[in-house]
Amino acid sequence: MRKSKKREEIQMNKQIEKDRLIRGTAMNGKVRAFAVRTTQLVEELRRRHDTFPTTTAALGRTVTAAAMMGAMLKGNEKLTVQVKGDGPIGHIVADANANGEVRGYVKEPHVHLPSNSMGKLDVAGAVGTTGFIHVTKDLGLKEPYRGSVPIISGELGEDFTYYFAISEQTPSAVGLGVLVDVDSSVIVAGGFIIQLLPGLNDQEIDAIERAVGQMPPVTSLLDQGMELEEMLSWLLPDFKVLEEMDITFSCHCSRERVERTLISLGKDELTELQETGEETEVVCDFCNEVYTFSADELQELINQTEK
Repeated sequence: MRKSKKREEIQMNKQIEKDRLIRGTAMNGKVRAFAVRTTQLVEELRRRHDTFPTTTAALGRTVTAAAMMGAMLKGNEKLTVQVKGDGPIGHIVADANANGEVRGYVKEPHVHLPSNSMGKLDVAGAVGTTGFIHVTKDLGLKEPYRGSVPIISGELGEDFTYYFAISEQTPSAVGLGVLVDVDSSVIVAGGFIIQLLPGLNDQEIDAIERAVGQMPPVTSLLDQGMELEEMLSWLLPDFKVLEEMDITFSCHCSRERVERTLISLGKDELTELQETGEETEVVCDFCNEVYTFSADELQELINQTEK
């Protein structure tokens, strides 16, 4: 079907829009809310890892959740989310920090399944319905915070809702979505987190639950051009923005870091690599960047192990 002129205009706008996140409150500070658009981030990950549509959706939902969880941190704090289910894509890993920098990867990027009973991408089938979500937060303390919960659906929105309720004791509603085009590119991606804080009465809680239950899918709203502020105001009429930030793909790998990792292998293992006579390639899991080392360069690293 040919796209309408309006749809084409919306698509062109999405291509130049930056990913962004907003954070705010409602109901006199008794509700905390986050919303994020991650279209460019998820498309960047799809391109770098050559993910198939179902895998793109699973990875996209995970990094979208991680981006919002990162916004809950401060300063130099950062976190890692690991989704380890029994589905064919294996584990998903996402890193995020308080500055809106996010990266992620999936073990098996080339997984695509038939649509589920709702006619949508079968994320639960790809992730699996048995396993765990692990969250590790580096808060600058002696020991990192670690929280884990079982996967309860594999759709990930429900799973992160369960994580907040059980591991962080914060009743929350999490919506995550990724819309993939026929050419496998990402049309839109984003999500929201609504967190209920102490002081809400039953009527207020019921009103929020009804709004969440009646809300169209996140991807439908974003695909129609709805702004993040409008999306949260749909759920929380008195929502007020307190902060916004750009969300960007960022990987911290470098040749120097890879060299340090190789040196840590020790002289014997480096010598084995050198004696093959072939170039050694090291690939970053997060960004798929390839670092190549010749036999002479490996010898330089071997020399450093002897110092």
